[in-house]
Amino acid sequence: MSNERAASSPGTADAGSFSGRKSSYRPEVQGLRALAVLMVVTYHVWLGRVSGGVDIFLLISAFLMTLGFVRKVESGKPLRLLGHWLHLLKRLLPAVVVVILGVLAGTWAILPQSRWPDVLDQAWASLLYRQNWLLADSAVDYYAQDHSGASPLQHFWSLSVQGQVFLLWPLVFAGTALLHRLLRHLLRHRWAASYRLLLAAAFGTIFVVSLVYSVDQTAGNQGYAYFDTRARLWEFALGSLLALALPYLKPGKVLRVALGWTGLAAMLSCGLLLTVDRSFPGFVALWPTLAAAAIIVAGQSGSRFGVDRLLSWKPLVSLGDNSYALYLWHWPLLVLALAWMGITAPDLAQGLIIVAASVVLAVLTTRFVEQPMREWRWPERRVWRTAVVIAACGTLLAGPVSVWQGQLLADEAAAAAQPRELTPGAAALAPENAGKPTPDAKIIPAPAALKNEWADIDGLCTDGNVPGDPLLSGCLQNSRPETVTKRIVVLGDSHAQQYMAARGPIARSHGWEVVALLKGNCRFGGATPDRDADCNAFNKASAGYVLEHRPDAVFTVASLTHIDAPFETEVPGYLEGVKPFTDAGMDVVGIRDNPRFGINMPECVQKHGPDAPDCNVPLQESLAASSPLDAYRGKVPGLHLMDLSDFICAGGRCPAVVGNVYVYKDDNHLTKTYVQTMIPMFEERLLAATGWS
Repeated sequence: MSNERAASSPGTADAGSFSGRKSSYRPEVQGLRALAVLMVVTYHVWLGRVSGGVDIFLLISAFLMTLGFVRKVESGKPLRLLGHWLHLLKRLLPAVVVVILGVLAGTWAILPQSRWPDVLDQAWASLLYRQNWLLADSAVDYYAQDHSGASPLQHFWSLSVQGQVFLLWPLVFAGTALLHRLLRHLLRHRWAASYRLLLAAAFGTIFVVSLVYSVDQTAGNQGYAYFDTRARLWEFALGSLLALALPYLKPGKVLRVALGWTGLAAMLSCGLLLTVDRSFPGFVALWPTLAAAAIIVAGQSGSRFGVDRLLSWKPLVSLGDNSYALYLWHWPLLVLALAWMGITAPDLAQGLIIVAASVVLAVLTTRFVEQPMREWRWPERRVWRTAVVIAACGTLLAGPVSVWQGQLLADEAAAAAQPRELTPGAAALAPENAGKPTPDAKIIPAPAALKNEWADIDGLCTDGNVPGDPLLSGCLQNSRPETVTKRIVVLGDSHAQQYMAARGPIARSHGWEVVALLKGNCRFGGATPDRDADCNAFNKASAGYVLEHRPDAVFTVASLTHIDAPFETEVPGYLEGVKPFTDAGMDVVGIRDNPRFGINMPECVQKHGPDAPDCNVPLQESLAASSPLDAYRGKVPGLHLMDLSDFICAGGRCPAVVGNVYVYKDDNHLTKTYVQTMIPMFEERLLAATGWS
């Protein structure tokens, strides 16, 4: 299933877009919204790709909002921004709360406990319209908890973007109206720009600045840019510019027909022809947005061959009326269904069931939640009444989320407070403990704490340890001892970092200073085609740092594990990478890698129990029968090799839990807690391998 950052909310627009059939009502726009949400659902369920529908929804929402505000200003009606914002929230929030409560119920029933904290955090973020920033931070964080599955609330990112724009755009309308009045007052006897022209200048500026920013950020940091509101503002600005220009765009019948069908073809083909999940929201997003703009400009063609005949089809318009709720429901139903069935993608029949269930829930939500709230007049009579309704909706969600989070914290504290002898971890595999039964206790860390199980490093490099190369700006170090007896540099990726949970305490006890130069998914070694250019560049810079600073020793991971066969190999270019260090008189420590799996190991335990066969993977499917470290022995003087695999795997299996401690935090990283239980073994073997005292 694609991590499609889901889609945008197809129903969030200005007040007029939800209301009944006004004189300005455009059924073809409602049909366009329906087609867009069908496209999003189809791409999500069966194609596993980004459809481009998100961008269409953003444009439509700004288009409709602009029509409504311009109509108010030009008719002389007061904008009453506070009332507008509260009215909009009253109409949008109830369905959001209902869906999130449903997602929380599904999370409790289906998802493993280690995923609960993230879902609860995202429930808050979705309620407060900041989900996009939460996902932006995790999108660029290699060390973010990997659940090997999408969040059921992931799709709320676009609602958050829209919510932020629904706060900003009215300020633009109001500020421009104020400027227009000021200009009319100052230039009462001379020409003054029209309100539409001033708005066009404002939105034109936003369009250009945001598009340039979006193109730049997408090229350099696409994972963050996708969720960045600033990189999306141009799509809203385009919708607003379209609304302002529409009265002056009067194509003939033939051109309307051509525009409509061309736009529809471009819109439907966008996700198939473009790799939009890697290039949006840069200039490529002009494709679906301009396609939607062409359909809107085509409007009512007056021809039986026009695309508006299709878009005005009553079943399609009816689906458009339910599109907001359909958007809200389809993604969590898909994610929860896949988790329940234990599959990564549905077949045709399974997908149809998911879509049908989504449509049923959407219709019910529209009928019994959205419509009653829309028709309820009591809150509309006073602003404070609307605020009370909004607060009540928020409380309905905030209460259960707060209670659940409190319970998770209590469970975490109870697990951590157990006597140490009940959770021996790696010590249970020591020869002196062979055959002893594992004590009856809670497994630690508690599932809710797994996301915080990365090994700690005290802080950024300081003083003479600060690298000159900007590629190494993330340099980290432990607190410098009063008397430094040895200086060590750690090179590599997250598998090198995870051992800081043992290396850090050992270093403090011996007076060692430790500096870490780490890059996610970049194992240290000499430059080879097996690594991407960024990794090779980082490793080259790291090697330069080591040769410049001349530490006493360098710590590396000397083998490389894989999910599929061969399960463990030598690190490409490893000996070539470390030889310059040993030639310069430095010790190099190379530790054997730990296994990687095709499943999330703690989630396996939470679903099936620690003794389940799936959670105890055979050794021959985890590590090489003959350690790759053997191929290095005797080839590079000064290279010291360590193998702790017997404290990770034992009895022919590599278990998810040892001594009542989770070994892994995901599918390949050791937990900080488990590595801490390995400290005595780590220290003993390190000193034995190197001859250090």
